[in-house]
Amino acid sequence: MKTLPRRTILIGDAAATLRQLPGASVDCVITSPPYYALRDYGIQGQIGLEPNVHRWVEALRRVMAELARVLKPTGSLWLNLGDSYSSHARYGAPPKSLLLAPERLLLALAADGWIVRNKVIWAKPNPMPHSVTDRLNTTYEVMYFLVRDRRYAFDLDSIREPHQSRASRTEHPAPLKPEPWAGPLAAGTQAGLRRARPAHQPGHARGKNPGDVWVLPTHGYRGAHFATFPPELVVRPLLATCPERICTRCGKPWRRTATISVVGNKGPAVRDKYVRRYPRRWETVRELGPLHPDCSCGAEWKPGVVADPFMGAGTVGLVAERFGRDWVGVEINPAFVRLATERIESARSNPVTEPLRAAA
Repeated sequence: MKTLPRRTILIGDAAATLRQLPGASVDCVITSPPYYALRDYGIQGQIGLEPNVHRWVEALRRVMAELARVLKPTGSLWLNLGDSYSSHARYGAPPKSLLLAPERLLLALAADGWIVRNKVIWAKPNPMPHSVTDRLNTTYEVMYFLVRDRRYAFDLDSIREPHQSRASRTEHPAPLKPEPWAGPLAAGTQAGLRRARPAHQPGHARGKNPGDVWVLPTHGYRGAHFATFPPELVVRPLLATCPERICTRCGKPWRRTATISVVGNKGPAVRDKYVRRYPRRWETVRELGPLHPDCSCGAEWKPGVVADPFMGAGTVGLVAERFGRDWVGVEINPAFVRLATERIESARSNPVTEPLRAAA
């Protein structure tokens, strides 16, 4: 294909179908591949039912190699994965042991040149109950954030959260020099945060970084696909790494202006030594303005594109359209393609007015 199809689901094997897409044409990938040995989707050639976990890793490495080609140099990959327990050594681990499937795949991708930027924990407040009595119940999954280059597109401001902080009597400013105990890989100084942190603010003026633990309940789905991930899990990756508008000439993302204001009691400017603690609470309010080009091309714009090579029930496409992005999907099962198409077309015909929120 010379041009990238948009808002389309392509039917076929993920690696083979991605091989047909033009290189450097996708802004980000958000996907949840089949977990090893947990589901039988009833289709020949499916990933997830390999003889052992090592073969599963190799199958996904082939898909990720094609994604590396299809992604723009500034693109990102968000990979949602779950693990499973072995019942026999032939699966790749002793019986009752975790297979460590996500970790095995992550190490393989790092060896293939991917840069691992985050391991996000999807914490489930309503996990599936289990009758097991000799281990703890599994209450989370992981979402890995990977890139191909040290410089990549990431809009942290689009996913910042309001500060809600109570100040103590004694404030501790961010250090300008490394601590004496800091090792060679310890975090650097906090001088940048201090510059971005006005007086009486608990953190960055535009809000706090949401962090890498996202508390998000699982959602039931009545369709034929029984392994969907919740739409809220897609929101932050989409907003941060898939631009809403891109210049058609130079490819630079457009930027959105933001007005920042602080509300709440800041406490007195002069401290009273006889007062033990001031009850001070702030909230950062960010009002987003219009988008504007970040270049001088004067050209038209087009939406950013997110890809999902394991489209399933179409959740990524559904969320992408809610936020004005384009998408392209790949799915090996024709029944799931029909399901996802019907789901997305239904959402177009009956748009939801309630905003879709990210994980807490």
